[in-house]
Amino acid sequence: MRLAEKYGDKPLAELPMLFQRILQNAIRDHYRRQKVRNMWTTLLSAFSGPEDDEHDPLDTLESADSDHKSESPQTQLEQRQTLGVIEREIEKLPARQREAFLMRYWEEMDIAETAAAMGCSEGSVKTHCSRATHTLAAALAAKGIKP
Repeated sequence: MRLAEKYGDKPLAELPMLFQRILQNAIRDHYRRQKVRNMWTTLLSAFSGPEDDEHDPLDTLESADSDHKSESPQTQLEQRQTLGVIEREIEKLPARQREAFLMRYWEEMDIAETAAAMGCSEGSVKTHCSRATHTLAAALAAKGIKP
């Protein structure tokens, strides 16, 4: 839709490149939004109890008392550093491995959905994910990060 709305007046020869760029930007935007959404979901879910379906985490934030123990600054720093290392290692993966890995484990898509989105066979998705997982595990182990 963006291509037709904004670039309908461009020559036909330029449309494939424009479409590719629009698609890449849309995917990148989606992953950025998902990352922020996951961060807030994780942070806010820490304030809810296991049986608290109707609980509003913002109420807890406003009335947080001194009994609530948060993680130490050192633990928070270590977690941030570990996540940074993992993100950098994911960026180093070959494009197809990174794409398959993110769709399967980040977006929680099943193998058939991932194969359809990538335009390849289910076997290729399994191969890409396996290679990505092994590469990431080796890179993280080399940096002293263990599961």
